[in-house]
Amino acid sequence: MGVLVFSIASGILALVFAAYAAKRVEIADSGPEKVREISGIIHGGAMTFLFREYKVLIPFVLVVTAVLAWKISLNTAISFISGAFCSALAGYVGMSIATRTNGKTAYAATQGVAPALRIAFLGGTVMGMSVVGLGILGVAVLYSIFGDPNIINGFGFGASSIALFARVGGGIYTKAADVGADLVGKVEAGIPEDDPRNPAVIADNVGDNVGDIAGMGADLFESYVNSIIAAMIVGAVVYGLKGVAYPLILAAVGILAAIIGTFFVRIRKDEDPQLALRRGTYVTGILIIVASFFITKFLFGNLR
Repeated sequence: MGVLVFSIASGILALVFAAYAAKRVEIADSGPEKVREISGIIHGGAMTFLFREYKVLIPFVLVVTAVLAWKISLNTAISFISGAFCSALAGYVGMSIATRTNGKTAYAATQGVAPALRIAFLGGTVMGMSVVGLGILGVAVLYSIFGDPNIINGFGFGASSIALFARVGGGIYTKAADVGADLVGKVEAGIPEDDPRNPAVIADNVGDNVGDIAGMGADLFESYVNSIIAAMIVGAVVYGLKGVAYPLILAAVGILAAIIGTFFVRIRKDEDPQLALRRGTYVTGILIIVASFFITKFLFGNLR
């Protein structure tokens, strides 16, 4: 029970931290009217695509949920629709904040590299923390209700279903917009790539957000939750309850380490932005390695 409480608490903390990062992005300067106008158009186009995609996915999710409830069990069906909902929600949150962050990052870049990295990283933090927060919350809550790792397989199945459509559908839109914009702009009109005089550039930017934010977010979400669920199932067979608790604890500690790591992503004077990102990664990595060592020793008594 303590492990589940810890896992749920870490998931809630991740979502709170995501909300904090989103608030900081929200209060950042949006720049001149032209930047706000273009950013708003891209935001509107991206959200329109996302809502249209989800509108098509809802009947699919409901049909599969009904089939699972009929052929397997109601609990598995509940897990499936929960996974689909959380995956879609993670994609929505990521898309919403990313399309608001883009213009603010562009304007911040006129003031220097450090302000631009700060805004961009905060936007990415919202997506990342939403993915891991919703993921571990879904797994931990469903396991606390049903008590069987095999039932929460449905959660991973639901997440994978949304990821499949979001990744493939978003990728098709992204590449179609990219190729179309290049053909019209560079080949026919003879203007440079991403030139604002080419209206198709807006569709290209919408496509970049659709494929690289919503699609990637859903993809990462399903990979994250499925790795936890798979480890829980294998752990239950080999080590019993300790094997089930182990991946949940590691995932929860990983969230805490990641939150700490974000505070080390700061650009010093004349520093390469990549070094700041690496510093945050190294701090997070070291924290989780050290924590994993002691958690493993505590649970299993040895490292074999």
